[in-house]
Amino acid sequence: MTDSGFPETCPLCMDTLRDPVTIPCGDTYCLECIKIYWDQYDHVGVYNCASCRATFTPRPVLRRNMPNVGSPDPRDPQRLPELTPFPYLKHDSLCDFCTGRRNRAVKSCLVCLAYYCETHIKPHYESATFKRHKLVDETGHLDRKICPQHEKGLELFCRSDQMCICVLCTVREHRSHNIVSAEEERTEKQKVLVVTQSDVLHIIQERIKELQELRHNVDVLKGNAHRAQGDSDKLFAEMLQSVERWHAEVSQLIQANLHTSMAQAQGYVERLEQEIMELQRRDSELRQILETEDNIHFLQNFPTLSVPPEPMVPKVLINPEFSFSEITKTVTDMKEHLDDICKKELGTISKTVSDTPVYVLIPRSGGRLKAPTRADFQQPKHRADFLRYSSSLTFDQNTAYKELVLSDSGRKVVRKKTVQFYPAHPDRFDGFCQILCNEPLSGFRHYWEVEWTGEFSIGVAYKSISRKGKNSNSLLGYNEKSWSLLCSDSGYSAWHNKMDKDLLEGVRATRIGVYLDYAGNSVSFYAVAESMELIHRFQAKFSEALYAGFGVGSSVSICSLEKNTRPY
Repeated sequence: MTDSGFPETCPLCMDTLRDPVTIPCGDTYCLECIKIYWDQYDHVGVYNCASCRATFTPRPVLRRNMPNVGSPDPRDPQRLPELTPFPYLKHDSLCDFCTGRRNRAVKSCLVCLAYYCETHIKPHYESATFKRHKLVDETGHLDRKICPQHEKGLELFCRSDQMCICVLCTVREHRSHNIVSAEEERTEKQKVLVVTQSDVLHIIQERIKELQELRHNVDVLKGNAHRAQGDSDKLFAEMLQSVERWHAEVSQLIQANLHTSMAQAQGYVERLEQEIMELQRRDSELRQILETEDNIHFLQNFPTLSVPPEPMVPKVLINPEFSFSEITKTVTDMKEHLDDICKKELGTISKTVSDTPVYVLIPRSGGRLKAPTRADFQQPKHRADFLRYSSSLTFDQNTAYKELVLSDSGRKVVRKKTVQFYPAHPDRFDGFCQILCNEPLSGFRHYWEVEWTGEFSIGVAYKSISRKGKNSNSLLGYNEKSWSLLCSDSGYSAWHNKMDKDLLEGVRATRIGVYLDYAGNSVSFYAVAESMELIHRFQAKFSEALYAGFGVGSSVSICSLEKNTRPY
């Protein structure tokens, strides 16, 4: 435990606490560590303690346990935590000559062996009596500057024993040793400390750069989560609208069948009612003729009334096999099928998220101070590794040049000699035969493959790339907003911001794979094979979402990728 009562190390980074904060359950962390840890759960809204697993809702407000006098902006990458001095540098000694309340000492005298405050040190400066006394800055532990055996000031250094000694020590204990003045030894050792300080300054710069990149990637992570949340909300809203639409279709079907059945039944009801009324009239006539006393009247009407009535309406029975239960069963099957799909897909998503670490922790190397590089992160090597990050892409017709024709559900584009009459759109390229995809790419890793014929270019671009005019601002790879690989029968060349690089000609690949490591700030192009031959890799610091882009010479097809796709 530290003097303040807090633990010495942070449970997350396992390093000395920096800007310690205590959360509601009582556990203490580095301010930056717990912020990054909790940022992962912003999309859930429930936050927990990494030590005791206590949960909090809403997210607790973090306040430093001790005031920090650093930069007022907590996100300033140059801001460093307030440093606690080493024990031997603490200014906590008190003046030996103060009475009552003692003032803090500012100097110590190696002759008087005493501490002096600003007031009581003045005689040493003003009186000739103290002219030969040696004053040093007060650093505490004055007793460590005195030889414990001879009670003399330590003025020499024994290189043989690597220790400070006094003059009397040279007579016996350190006789014949390699002895130099403390000043001379300090000069030599200071050279070592200067080198160490240089290393420390170098590692500080590297750590500040790492901190900037980490904060940038955390922002990217948060932005990606917010976009995913927005896309999820939109898609589920569309699914709910679709379900409502099908609900209306089924309801309409039920009502239509019910209306038809009721109309038929009403016809039978009316005819039965009419027949009953006719029979009741016949019954009344029969009753009258039977009750008459006029024999002649009876006999004259007998022939007409004695004829049995003919049925007007056939007997109507409801078919016991007909009911609306079949519709109910079908709707139930649809619900269960939808539930099965959701459970399966959610399980797949959960496993993918669980198997994909948000952070990769790399142990610091031993020896001289050295910061890790991007090469320390595990990169895909085989095609099966790349397929884990496969993204489903489709061409955006609103960006298509006037000679391009889309097919195969927006996954194939062919250049025609005739002009296609597309409606005017601000996203459409009007100067070059180019097209972008619909899907924004950001967050972490993405992979896609294309097959091509004729000379073409493939790459990525920001949405803000210019679409109008025949100039470098709208040509893929010729500006700071795009990166591209130009492919032809003669070889490859890489382009970015008007800078091109001719690449060594390899095996001409009709299928090109693109691997975008957004968080790693790189985009790579591969000739697709089992071992995945790297053609070129761009290193860049991406600042907004990217879109797959193509310059079409003859045709380009986006390949459908599955994890069980056959190897090449």
